[in-house]
Order: sequence, then C-alpha cells, then structure tokens
Amino acid sequence: MKAEKSYEIMTIRDLKSSVGEQEILKGIDLDIHAGEIHVIMGPNGAGKSTLANVLMGHPSHEVTSGKVNFMGKDLLEMKVDERAKAGLFLSFQYPEEVPGVTVENFLRTAKKEVAGIMPMAFSFKKELSQKMDMLNMDSKYLERYLNQGFSGGEKKKNEILQMSVLNPKLAILDETDSGLDIDAIRVVYESVQKLSKEDNAILIITHYNKILNYIKPDFVHVLMDGKIVQSGDIGLAEAIEANGYEHFKQSATA
Repeated sequence: MKAEKSYEIMTIRDLKSSVGEQEILKGIDLDIHAGEIHVIMGPNGAGKSTLANVLMGHPSHEVTSGKVNFMGKDLLEMKVDERAKAGLFLSFQYPEEVPGVTVENFLRTAKKEVAGIMPMAFSFKKELSQKMDMLNMDSKYLERYLNQGFSGGEKKKNEILQMSVLNPKLAILDETDSGLDIDAIRVVYESVQKLSKEDNAILIITHYNKILNYIKPDFVHVLMDGKIVQSGDIGLAEAIEANGYEHFKQSATA
C-alpha cells in the first residue's frame, strides 16, 4: 500500500517549448509525487514525445518559458548527464543501436555513473539475471552489442531492464508499447508495475490504452495541441477508448 503522504518529485508550471519557429508545448502544468504512476495520452502530433525530450534536455527543443522543479532543483538549469545522475530516466520510443558495447558493459557503466561506484561484476551479474527473468529475457543478451540486431520487443525490454538497474526517481516511458505484440506489452508493463515504489514515480506516454490492462495509473492526462486539457483517473482512458479525442478538441483550442 502506498503512503498517504508522499513528497514531490517533479512540478511543471506553464512549460512552453519550440523547435525552430514552431511552438510545440503551449503551457504544460503537471505535479508528480512519489509513489504515483501517471499516463499521458493524446493523438499523434499532440506534443507527448516533445514533453519527454524537453524534460530530458534534448538540444533541438528550446524552452521558451516555464519552470520545472525536479527533486528540489531547477531541472532546466541542469545538463543532460546531471539530470540522469539526479534520477531522471527516459525510455526511448526508438532506442539506438550501439555496436561494440555489450549490454552488460553498458549497464555496469551506466550504474557507475549514477551510483558513483562501479558495481562488483559477480554480484551485478546476479542482479541482472534476476531482473532479466522478470522480463523473460535470456541472459545471453548480456553478451550482445546494445540493441544491435534486437527486435522491437527486445529493444523495449532492454530499456525496462535499464530502468530496473538504474532505479530512477522518475522514469519517463515514451511510447514503450510502440511496435510490440500483445505478449511483449503484457511482460513490459507488468514489469513496470512491479518497479513502481513509494520512493519513485513513473510517467508513461502512450496512445494505446490497452496497456491499462497491465498497469494501474493513479492519474491519466489528455494532451492535445501542446496542453494538458483534462486529467482524471483510469475512467478517463476508458472514455477515450469509447469516444476518441474529438470530445477534447474544444478544450485544446480554448
């Protein structure tokens, strides 16, 4: 059972951003507390992935106004690596292949950067084995180059493996369900649910409400035209499934 009182992990106020001359985010407001799972839904082009990229510090996205507080610090003043070390994690919609770097070496190095100390090889491999069992991943993946030759499902499972190893304060999952079959979606999101704790938070970006068969969010938000136009519980996702996003268009243009 989650604690009744939880501390604030991230606060977003009037966040606006642009790419070139085009404004994408038009005033995002969002509060995320420890122990919470948030789901952001919306049609293609609404700004969902842009929000993830802005929070992680992607250089192509310029923040034009607004504030983001992360674990008591000004997130927008932090470099990308500082954000990661502070406990912010982004699972990419399209993970990159990294030839020449094995999955195990990548994970050990990433853990060292976040924790400040290189984990012991034997104990770390044992930890990885347990986490890979949860994701139905064969331990042979550790010897393969990062994402090289991986299927879409294998890449996404590897992203969740990274999340489980790094134990971030806030994990942002950007359409992790994209390209997955129904069995992989089940495994991935059941694993994500298990990784939800009282001292962390998860922000899931999706347009596929079937994931809610496997994960139970505390809040569901509708993002349209660069703004969160409505928030609610899982019933909001059910309304989207029944009626689509047409109902929310008037709020988005208001």
